[in-house]
Amino acid sequence: MIVSVVSMPEGVVTRTDLPGARERLAASDFVIVDIDLGEEPEPGEEPEPGGEPAPVPGGESAPGEEPLFRGLGLDDEAWKWLGGPREPVRVEYREGTVGCVVPVLDGSRVVHVHLLASEHRLVMVHHGPVEVIETFVGRLPQDRPADPAATVFLLLHGALEGFRRAASQALLEVEDIEQAMFEQWEPRDVQRLAQLRRRAAQLHRAFRPYAAVAQEFLARRGLAHREIPEERRALHRLHESTVRLVVLEIESLRDETRRAADSYASLVADRQNLVINRLAIVSVIFLPLSFLTGFFGMNFGFMSTLMASEKAFLALGLGLQLCALVVAMYFVLYRTHWRQLRGGGPDDTADRRRRRLLQAGRRADGEGS
Repeated sequence: MIVSVVSMPEGVVTRTDLPGARERLAASDFVIVDIDLGEEPEPGEEPEPGGEPAPVPGGESAPGEEPLFRGLGLDDEAWKWLGGPREPVRVEYREGTVGCVVPVLDGSRVVHVHLLASEHRLVMVHHGPVEVIETFVGRLPQDRPADPAATVFLLLHGALEGFRRAASQALLEVEDIEQAMFEQWEPRDVQRLAQLRRRAAQLHRAFRPYAAVAQEFLARRGLAHREIPEERRALHRLHESTVRLVVLEIESLRDETRRAADSYASLVADRQNLVINRLAIVSVIFLPLSFLTGFFGMNFGFMSTLMASEKAFLALGLGLQLCALVVAMYFVLYRTHWRQLRGGGPDDTADRRRRRLLQAGRRADGEGS
């Protein structure tokens, strides 16, 4: 366990232990306490020999250990979930203290940070290092939040911006992959598109519960407490708008990945149709030849008499085959859209048509939003 105390408003970070953090929290000055409990154990994982026992799910401590919330000097049993592994997203308010479990994007994984905030303290509990918290603590001397509420919303804003940046970056990558698929299709584009679809699903599953509970909590607080200062209400509105923006970004990413997958399916269908059409051309050319060859290869008396001369063989054997071939090529080349079966310019024309339709659809979506 790594415990750090940040003095406000200077932003000076000091390493201490849990009793030292408890003493600083008991003071009247506003302080920030950051507690790193180490990497979160996997379900059913046994502790290493000589190591600390793994935390029990639900926030309870192992036998013989003091719960984290009591070690911090908190007597309310409502905060017993503080520091527990695999805690669901939540927001609670009790006697001037807000407790919440916030999803935070840390690289390619989603971690949950436990927050406990009041007018005189901000406690952050997490498993393992989290880049968002390190950035937040490192910028405190420059940002210098005006009050504890602004400090909490500054941390939450950093967490939301992590989701928004990840969704925007993935969205741009999906658009590049979709453009590359129309120009020159490669298998790695499909693999990367599948990874981005899983990324969109990960962001949606991680952020959607927080968006729901945060909107519900802020709406209930605004209706039940009319005495909230206007500055605090402005922070609430900013947070709500940022949550909605992140939800829109993630939904746009999911829609774009589905659209790119549909475009890929259309390209695959076009290529399969092209192969089938070429096979049909070969069949149209060679089936009449196979029929004539089999017909004139029959050993019947009248056929032997009819084909006795060389002129009759050339007229009937080769002449009928050439006529069948000419008729087949006429229907293939002039009675069908044979130019679409060529591999050069016409395909490029079709690709340009698809891109124009795709760009028109994007402009229409942008105008609608």
